[in-house]
Amino acid sequence: MFESETIFIIDLLAIFAIYAIVNISLNMEFGYTGIPNFGKVLAVGAGAFVAASVPGRIFAEMAGIEGDYILDNLLIVSQINLWLVDNVGVGFAVFFLTLGIAAGVGAGVGILTSYPAIRLRGDYLAITLLAFGESIRIIGNNYTPLVGGTLGVQVPDPLSFLPNELRFPVATIGLVAIAIAVYVYSEKMVRSPLGRMLRAIRDNEVAAEALGKNATHTRIKIIMVSAALAAIGGALYAFYVGGTIAFAYDRASWTFWPFLMILIGGLANNKGVLAGTLIFVVIRKLIIFFKDSFEGFVPFDVVWLDFLLLGVILLVILLYRPQGIFTEKTTNVN
Repeated sequence: MFESETIFIIDLLAIFAIYAIVNISLNMEFGYTGIPNFGKVLAVGAGAFVAASVPGRIFAEMAGIEGDYILDNLLIVSQINLWLVDNVGVGFAVFFLTLGIAAGVGAGVGILTSYPAIRLRGDYLAITLLAFGESIRIIGNNYTPLVGGTLGVQVPDPLSFLPNELRFPVATIGLVAIAIAVYVYSEKMVRSPLGRMLRAIRDNEVAAEALGKNATHTRIKIIMVSAALAAIGGALYAFYVGGTIAFAYDRASWTFWPFLMILIGGLANNKGVLAGTLIFVVIRKLIIFFKDSFEGFVPFDVVWLDFLLLGVILLVILLYRPQGIFTEKTTNVN
């Protein structure tokens, strides 16, 4: 029993850390700058696809492992993991290189999606970005050489040198450390003069431009930075679960749920984002963990229970606490 509870907590913290990275990046866009990015899944999926397609091919080339990386994926990745046991330093170097590539690809995706943000506002922008978000799943499902199409691919494990009982705890510690770094970076940013400018653009773009601020360039930069961080989150998720399949990156899990989390915690407040993310992840993990116990007590298939309860939570928040748990506060500029 104790072991299952420990596994539950370790996995909860890992998922919390990954979503915290994605949600902090979304808060930069929506909370502080007012960009309703309903295509968040695009950057997250791009990062995951980088993790699924780049490091394995690099490792295979370095280890001299031959074969088609997609068709022979299971065999090649298992051989890579054995090779990584004796090449720990190389494994970590390629891991961080992959995160850098994922961030670069995410920033490129951000540039692509920033053009509608220059010309559109409000609902029109949200719908356009939502359409962009759908493209990542379509590409992943239909372009097999990228991530194996509908079958997906396995991702090499840089921690394969560890015993099985230590792999997930160590991975979770690393994920939490990266999430803390992203949180500190975001806090430094929003407490700088840039943070004040973002709020000015969000609240009154005309007034901000009258004061000499370039709202267009600022939006582009924020979308790029936010997409880069979200791509890192996607790559970390792929490494953590050990594989990538395109349909796992859907708009519910990586767009609507992040919006729900930051709405629960409170917009333009990173502490609120962490609180909302933790509440959401804990509730969903508990629902999944005890889902079978509800069978026979609810008049529908229990697989829909988490969607329904989380939808109810969203309605309650919007009706009774639309500002979230933590309200936005004026920050001192350092």
